[in-house]
Amino acid sequence: MTADLLPQLTAKVTAAAHPDAAPCACGTTTLAHRPDTMVLRHAETVAKAHAPATDPTALALRLATATRLPGVFLPPLAAAPAAFVDDRPVTLWPYGAPVDPDAPEAAPWEAAATLLALLHRTPPAPATPPMRGPAKAAHAMARLREALPGAGAHPAAPPVLRAWSALPAWARAEAPMPGRPRTLCHGDLHLGQLVRYPAPNGPWRLIDVDDLGVGDPAWDLARPASWYACGLLPPEEWTRFLGAYREAGGPAVPEDGDPWPALDVPARALTVQTGARYLAKAIAADRPLDEVEQSLIDACARMAPQ
Repeated sequence: MTADLLPQLTAKVTAAAHPDAAPCACGTTTLAHRPDTMVLRHAETVAKAHAPATDPTALALRLATATRLPGVFLPPLAAAPAAFVDDRPVTLWPYGAPVDPDAPEAAPWEAAATLLALLHRTPPAPATPPMRGPAKAAHAMARLREALPGAGAHPAAPPVLRAWSALPAWARAEAPMPGRPRTLCHGDLHLGQLVRYPAPNGPWRLIDVDDLGVGDPAWDLARPASWYACGLLPPEEWTRFLGAYREAGGPAVPEDGDPWPALDVPARALTVQTGARYLAKAIAADRPLDEVEQSLIDACARMAPQ
């Protein structure tokens, strides 16, 4: 990320927040700053600089989907990238209040499940791009391989690499998705992808359209399913989530009975993706894995024993 991205993006979000008046005295807050993404807030406007390789045409199609589904997604302020900064498309959004990470007991599992079911039941528009979930998992594995020292010499790496190799090709973004139901999918569902709009007490809405597209709806249930299977999500919270999804008519799993035949491959893929991401961060920081990170590595070892 270039050094001048921050001031350029700050200028964009400030101008968008005050199109017809002098700028206010309020400051600009950084909401996210990662190697491939930056998100800033000024007043009630949010600007996001997307990854350098983002396809502007596909992004515009994803923005159009969010625009026509205001009961599911936070609607963008413009239905196309509003500007470019260093060849990165910039999108503009109203501010929504995020999930409180310090109040896990108030996690909106039912709202998340209901929004997903509504999304999955919505017919995709023509030319909607593919959901990027498998591509995101493959990217996490590529980042891990780049981070591994020497010839992959790290004690936690072999279980992750074996579990990845054991996945079917479609889950590794190496082949077309098989004949599962194809619906609109979020592609990267977790609780950080929900906000209340209008803030602070409006209804919950989904955010982040970067991975939105057509694919297997089970992928959107895979992260909570993975965390439940790894013992990181309490059974009662998983039950709340799955029950609300079924009650809302979500098509990713049967109406009753065992959901795991549909969820098994996506949940395993998200376990490997998350384990790879955690391991790459630990290697980069030259630190040991914490308890949560180790639990993902252990789950990978169970999925593909040596």
